[in-house]
Amino acid sequence: MTGTWTWSAARAGVRRAASARDLPLLAATVLAVAALAEVTGQGHDPEPELPGLLALALGATVPLAFVRSQLLLTATALTAAALLAPLTYGQTLYAGLPALAASLYLVGRRGPGRTAVLFAVPFTAYALTDDSGPYGVVLLAGAAAALTAGGARRAQAEAARRSAADWAYADTALAHAALGERARIARELHDIVAHHISTISVQAETARYTTPGLPPEGAERFLAIGDTARLALTEMRRLLGVLREDAPAEPAAAASRSPQPGLDQLVTLVDEARAATGTAVRLIVRGHVTALDPGLELTAYRIVQEALTNARRHAPGVAVDVELHYRESQLAIRVRDCGPGTGPGEPGHGLLGMRERTAMAGGTLRAGPAPAGGFLVEASLPVKGPAV
Repeated sequence: MTGTWTWSAARAGVRRAASARDLPLLAATVLAVAALAEVTGQGHDPEPELPGLLALALGATVPLAFVRSQLLLTATALTAAALLAPLTYGQTLYAGLPALAASLYLVGRRGPGRTAVLFAVPFTAYALTDDSGPYGVVLLAGAAAALTAGGARRAQAEAARRSAADWAYADTALAHAALGERARIARELHDIVAHHISTISVQAETARYTTPGLPPEGAERFLAIGDTARLALTEMRRLLGVLREDAPAEPAAAASRSPQPGLDQLVTLVDEARAATGTAVRLIVRGHVTALDPGLELTAYRIVQEALTNARRHAPGVAVDVELHYRESQLAIRVRDCGPGTGPGEPGHGLLGMRERTAMAGGTLRAGPAPAGGFLVEASLPVKGPAV
């Protein structure tokens, strides 16, 4: 573990040093001093070789300072100095070889392949014509290695860019396919469900006015049925609008959209349930109420909504208690009715939907007969950060 961390830190340090703005100037200065010391330390006569060697020593190192702004000129100057020194004076400027290798590496990395081949030509010619020893072959091998390493790094970067572009294209195609599927689902939902819900609303309104001798309580029930059907149709259309976000919305439709419900609308939900059933539906809140993540609030709202719907369907006319408990790390939800405690005979879409929503939020849900009678739905949803 320590060795891996040390190696990673060393690589990061090298990358930071390589990206430093003054690194080429610093390297050129150090190599120039080393080259001058190399030439003067070999005991050449002042005339005529020393001035030329000193000039070549500077020419083999100083251009490195301009490698970022004038790469080709720098590489050309360093190549010329590295070859002229042995050809003219029979002298190898070892201090200039690191500068030459760095410039040739950058040529291979930044330039096209034909440019790298052109820079390899003079070293090949020198290796073929030099008969003084293996220096020409070694110099050619070093230049070829630097140019090849730069080209390989450039090819790797291009492959990474192509791979990123391919992934971006695949993600875009997948997103378009998902949008098309969502639009198809929205159309099917509208064709299948909207007609029937509208029919329920119309029939409830018609029955309220056309049923002879209908008592006031029955008229209120028919009115509640019509209101519930219209509310369901409104929420379904809102959902369809979300599913069809790929299509440009008309101004009137866009203006009529409203945000998804949250916990601040539970009072309205409880009031609607109380008015629809004519029984006691209480909302009990404990803890310090605070705004939570919108997705978490929507999950909690839908759990309460579905629990109230199940209570109205399977235990009509009984009292229902809805409890919210804001804790430091979770939101606890309890919905209990005072009915027979049987609940739905088979797990339907409502309970499955509640379990799926709770699981997506990272929470837990339990639904079943309460210990003291009635049916109980308990959910625990984790809160990101303290809720108090």
